[in-house]
Order: sequence, then structure tokens, then C-alpha cells
Amino acid sequence: MGNSRQLVKRRKAVRNIAKITRTMELIATARFKKAMDRATEAAAYTKKINEIVADLAGANLAFSHPLLQKPAEEQNVALLILTSNRGLCGGFNGGILRKGMARLRELKAAGKNIRLEVSGKRGLSLMKYEKIHVDAAYTNFEDKPGFDEVNAIASRFVADFIAGRLHRLDIVYQKFESAAKQSPVVETILPIGDLAAVATSGTANTSSGIEYEFLPNANQILEEIVPAAFKARFFKCFLDAAVSEQIARRVAMKAAHENAQDMIKAISTAYNRARQSQITSELSEIIGGAAALE
Repeated sequence: MGNSRQLVKRRKAVRNIAKITRTMELIATARFKKAMDRATEAAAYTKKINEIVADLAGANLAFSHPLLQKPAEEQNVALLILTSNRGLCGGFNGGILRKGMARLRELKAAGKNIRLEVSGKRGLSLMKYEKIHVDAAYTNFEDKPGFDEVNAIASRFVADFIAGRLHRLDIVYQKFESAAKQSPVVETILPIGDLAAVATSGTANTSSGIEYEFLPNANQILEEIVPAAFKARFFKCFLDAAVSEQIARRVAMKAAHENAQDMIKAISTAYNRARQSQITSELSEIIGGAAALE
């Protein structure tokens, strides 16, 4: 009876876990759909504004924005790592942190002045464990990052870059390509000239020979559109990280739920065998006792 009771308790515990993982899977699915809609909408806007910036950067204009120009030196580098606040999302944080730590070691080996900024409690926990100083920490971004909050960070990077206090910005995050494919990447998004080139790669349209007419003037328009392009791309990184986290959590919880169901079946089979063996043993004892009385 002891073994049977133990199996019953274990099966009950696994069933409770299965309910929790199923619920978390459904929550992640709902959040994923909303986050994917936001990321998809932002992707169209980001792509278009980057194409415009690429055309303007390639046009023969007398005006050029500082964000489009590569500094003479790249001594001051900012590294921003986007992780999640919560776990139970498979290898989501692990892949990002491996990329981030590799880039951090690379920058240290090159003798750069590094400003490390980390978003997410999981990334901050690793930095604390590794005793790595973090210059700025963010724990307020969940599955719905707000543009105003992200824009405040982007504006600071823009101001530092224009003032010469920052020469390059690298960001490490999980890039969302489709519902079936996400991958951790390290991207340099400042200066924005490199990003503008990427935006039009593989397309047939080029900016050579295109003439532009600016109203009221080129300076005023470029002063607005170039920082807007960077901020849109910067915000898109946060949206990609949010949707990729929910996809990773949904996949992890789905796998955990399926494993729990398999365990329940295995425990039920073991319980039935133990119970059958117990009943057989009791019947044998009864028959034996009855035979002894005859």
C-alpha cells in the first residue's frame, strides 16, 4: 500500500504541474499574438523610414546628420543587453547572454571604454554573479514596452553620440524573424549609416541619381527624420525581444505540459501494476487461508 499511495501522491503533484504549465502556455500564446502584432506594425514603419534615410544618405546633399557619420575613433562604446524579467522561457536568456558576454570580452580585449546597460532581471542576476559593473539597469520592460520609456533611453544615446561622448552603440537581443525563427544577435545601431545600408540590401531600388525637393528645407527635415529612424529601430529591438520571449515561453511551457502528460501516463501504469500485484497478493493470501481451514 505504501508504494501505491506514493504513486497516487506523485501523480496528483504532476497533474497540478500540468495544469500550471498549460495555463502559462495559454497566457504566453495570448501575449505572443499581441506582441507580434505590435512588432509587425513597427517593422513596416521601421523598414520604410530606414529606406528613406538610406536614400537621403546616398543623395548628393550638402547637409549630413551626425548620426549618419562614423566617428574618427570608436573608443567609447555602449553595450545594451535585452533579457527578460522572468524565467521559464527555455534558452531565451541563455543565448542572449552568451552573445552579450562574448561581445563584452571582445570590447575589453580591444581596450574600449565600455558603458554596459542591461534590461531584465535575468541579465542583471548574471552580471551580479559575475561581479560585472552595470552602468544602467532596467526592469520595467515586460511584454508591452512603451514607446515613451524606450524613447527616453534612445534620446540619451542620440545626445551622447552627437556630443562625442559615445562613438558606437551595440545592442544584444533576440531578433524576431518569424513565429518559427528567432535568434540572438549583436547589432551596431549607432552610427545609423550602417543600419540604413542594411535596410535597402537586397532591393532593386537604389538612391543614385535621385533628386529631392525639400520643403521648407533639407536641414529641418533631416534634423527630424534621421533621429526618428534611429528611435524607430531602437524601439523595434525592444518589441522583437518582447515577442521572442513570449514565443520561447510558449514553446517551453508546451514542452513541459507534454512531458507532464507523459509522466502521468507512466505513473498511472506503474500504479495500476502495483495495485494489480497487491490485489493478486491479497487473493493469494485469502485462498491460502481458506485452504488451510479446510
